Amino acid sequence: MQNIDIITVLKEGQKFQGQQVNVCGWIRTARDSKTMAFLALNDGTSLKHLQIVIDKSKFDGDNLSTFMKNGASVSVLGTVVPAMKEGEFEINADSIELLGDCPLEYPLQKKYHTMEYLRTIPHLRVRTNTFNAMLRVRSKLSFAIHRFFQENGYVYIHTPIITGSDCEGAGEIFRVTTQEYKDAMKATDEENYIANDFFKRRAGLTVSGQLEGEVAAMAMGKIYTFGPTFRAENSNTPRHAAEFWQIEPEVAFAKLSDIIEIATKMIKFIIKAVLDECPDELAFFENAFEKGLREKLQKVVDSDFQVLDYADAIEILKKSGQKFQYPVEWGLDLQSEHERYITEQVFNKPVFVINYPKHIKSFYMK
Repeated sequence: MQNIDIITVLKEGQKFQGQQVNVCGWIRTARDSKTMAFLALNDGTSLKHLQIVIDKSKFDGDNLSTFMKNGASVSVLGTVVPAMKEGEFEINADSIELLGDCPLEYPLQKKYHTMEYLRTIPHLRVRTNTFNAMLRVRSKLSFAIHRFFQENGYVYIHTPIITGSDCEGAGEIFRVTTQEYKDAMKATDEENYIANDFFKRRAGLTVSGQLEGEVAAMAMGKIYTFGPTFRAENSNTPRHAAEFWQIEPEVAFAKLSDIIEIATKMIKFIIKAVLDECPDELAFFENAFEKGLREKLQKVVDSDFQVLDYADAIEILKKSGQKFQYPVEWGLDLQSEHERYITEQVFNKPVFVINYPKHIKSFYMK
């Protein structure tokens, strides 16, 4: 019998009620009593688990003990029946096959695990609710990004990951070389060193696909890039990562008002997609990490984004009476604390700050 996804049983249990089905998955928890046993089974298709009910009189005791372990993978053949909670379904097991055993020392037990601990078990952390939910939301976000641009006439451009350009011009590029580390350390003549390298020139991991994107936009009108980006910034803060995925749209003949409109529509589109398609995951995040998360996201979708002139932003900050770590003066760039105050305390919604002094922004910004 072909196995079906657990999410299908959870969502369409009424359709399968009274039928025998086959499901496979990993045991999240196993509970035992005198006459009954219960497994919480998860196959990765849903954040929720499917309860497997075991009548111990149908199973050999020794055989039953072989798969009553957290982390073990099993194949279950059983009948779909209504659960105690109205509207939910579970499976009464007829037979269980152990597919993959798991030691009793399995590190993911039914308790809270810190992120620091999960970093020590990268091969298992994806089985936690935190990583399961995060990866599922990231998947939906990525697809929503593509959907937004594709539905609005943009062409998806693949830009090089290994490149000779540093678009940000700050020397924050990860170098790429085919030479042995010991040879690189011994090299004193860079010209000869590069001559022996694969590309015969300096190369590194991309910090931006902007250069190639701008070239493509001059022929195709509207393009976007979406891919991995690497920055060798030695800044250990939550705002910096050595590797991340970056969205870079480029539009020919666009004005500043067009750019603001594109950004506004895209942000609202992808947030709405996650609100609609990841209710269980957002509920988990709200319960475990940030109260009021869904309300906050919905407010972004419903709000009119504020457009604020730089001079007005400086005036608001000066009159705020707040004691900021960084000074507030016309001609100085806004720091994170200034941006957060304007966004969270003044307007309580996303804000575009425009018309910065030319000397504090890149030449391509307005």
